[in-house]
Amino acid sequence: MKRICLYCGSSPRVNNGYLDLARDFGTALASRGLDLVYGGGRTGLMGAAADAVLAAGGRVIGVIPNALAEMEVAHAGLTELHRVDTMHERKAMMADLSDGFAALPGGLGTLDEWFEIWTWAQLGFHHKPIGLLNFEGFFDPLLTFLDHLVAEGFVRPEHRAMTVVERDVEALIDRLFGEP
Repeated sequence: MKRICLYCGSSPRVNNGYLDLARDFGTALASRGLDLVYGGGRTGLMGAAADAVLAAGGRVIGVIPNALAEMEVAHAGLTELHRVDTMHERKAMMADLSDGFAALPGGLGTLDEWFEIWTWAQLGFHHKPIGLLNFEGFFDPLLTFLDHLVAEGFVRPEHRAMTVVERDVEALIDRLFGEP
């Protein structure tokens, strides 16, 4: 069984198209027999993806800091929910539990986790695939900036190439884990 760690937004105040994207991603994972590892929340894209995996008969493993769980944002219906003390522990556990990583649209937390796991790959701390779902060009400005970092010599081209970018759920999963 392979597990994919998903980084995405937790805000419930987003366009429904993003929530549909998260549901499609979750359904696609479950249909391929892939487990979802994520931040353990019940709201926004995080909750939508988890609910979709569960509804399709898949397994969902959440990792949430105690402080967030106590604010009642933890998803109560997961296959497994791990509570940890800090965000650092959360990130490390999510990485250890996963065979690959993907980011959907999200905010600062999404970017923080995605950049950190990418940095860990650059440093050789893991050799797991990393992907970015560029739904409707959401990440286009970021991708332009990343290319600028390469052009200015701050990021090596081979490190920039470590992240797979796709606009379609199925294409991203295919590139991260191969075709079903």
